[in-house]
Amino acid sequence: MTVMATILAFLLAIGVLVTIHELGHYWAARWCDVKILRFSIGFGRPLLLVRRGADQTEWVVAALPLGGYVKMADERDESVAPADRLRAFNNKSVWQRSFIVLAGPAANFLLAALFYWVLLIAGLPGVKPILASPLPGSAAEVAGFREFERITAVGDRAVETWGDARMALLEQAVDRGRVGIAVEDDAGRRFHRELDLSGVTRDDLDRDFLGKVGLGPYRGRATLVLDEVAPGGAAARAGLQVGDRLVAVDGVPLERFDQLVAKVSISAGQVLQFELLRGGETRFIDVTPQRVEEHGSATGRIGVRPRVDRSGVEKTRTVVRAGPLEAIPKAWAKVWDMSVFSLKMMGRMLTGDVSWKNLSGPVTIADYAGQTALMGWMPYVNFLALISISLGVLNLLPIPVLDGGQLMYHIVEILKGSPVSERFMQLGQQAGLALLLGLTAFAFYNDIHRLLTG
Repeated sequence: MTVMATILAFLLAIGVLVTIHELGHYWAARWCDVKILRFSIGFGRPLLLVRRGADQTEWVVAALPLGGYVKMADERDESVAPADRLRAFNNKSVWQRSFIVLAGPAANFLLAALFYWVLLIAGLPGVKPILASPLPGSAAEVAGFREFERITAVGDRAVETWGDARMALLEQAVDRGRVGIAVEDDAGRRFHRELDLSGVTRDDLDRDFLGKVGLGPYRGRATLVLDEVAPGGAAARAGLQVGDRLVAVDGVPLERFDQLVAKVSISAGQVLQFELLRGGETRFIDVTPQRVEEHGSATGRIGVRPRVDRSGVEKTRTVVRAGPLEAIPKAWAKVWDMSVFSLKMMGRMLTGDVSWKNLSGPVTIADYAGQTALMGWMPYVNFLALISISLGVLNLLPIPVLDGGQLMYHIVEILKGSPVSERFMQLGQQAGLALLLGLTAFAFYNDIHRLLTG
């Protein structure tokens, strides 16, 4: 059932997003009176072909559902009947041709804005950006963050949910600098923190980069009662059990679980004496933390998880909602922010600041499509909006086989006063196709690597 849901969710996503993209080109071409020969969803052998309209345009669903195209009458590709010469794409003005090229990505951005508008009106459930206790010795602890503080802004961007905060922090983490974060405690007092992100590596960006700096969402208050003891871990070998209540370590009383974490992390290979309560009786057990490598440095671990008091978790839940008019600028702001972020990440990949492991292909997209579809219509629509933005941004890249490459030719034509030569366009198409195939192959490699490594 999960595999079937993933396949159906992926096909629906690709079908909707590609259709909207190509409809943008189609309606722009119709507006400019360009004759359209074929509208195809997918590539390769047609599975379904219908001819409609005065021009007998072929409407096609093809075998390979990883894209689509709108084929227009063009004297550069094939002979055009004399009666259709004025309707050929190449005989339209450079401004009309640019409009047709831009209409595809624009349709994707418009669709994403529509999706966000619907979600804002319906009310997006989320989690308030309330912080858990920062990890001992972490950059977050050094910056002065405290448990149950709520992030209200990252830099100059206001945030309402943990997802907003994480995205804003990810943008800052790419620069590896310091970022100002506004927080508010449960008494309403406001503070300004300076978080140092210089310790975040490019590989951390592909994992839990917030964990690296010691930040995490509040999921309840950790008690000193053990809820899990990992089999084979240092605690299990020493005899600690689920239900044990920790009292002290090496004679130092424990008040919070993070005190235990701090002590264990700096005591790899050293014997620690645990005082605990089990069945109303006090016991003393020696535990030697195991040495493990984490984030490039050695730390101690004993393999226990605390019981969490979740009585305050309900207070962290929220719903982000806006009225029909208020939601319009908010939806477009979301599209703009995600588009700029995508471009920044692509640029950082080229400079080597961000790992190419972040490049995803159809397998990863299908996986996320299936996961979000099973979670409900809101996560799935949110996913569609994100992929629609990515599709729009990708097609605007100056690669000749993409819309951005065609637009690049048109800009050159405007500057020099005449079209670029056919030879130059052919060489560009070949180079662009090779680059696109290379990126696709690398994305597939990343997909397979994620499947094998989890």
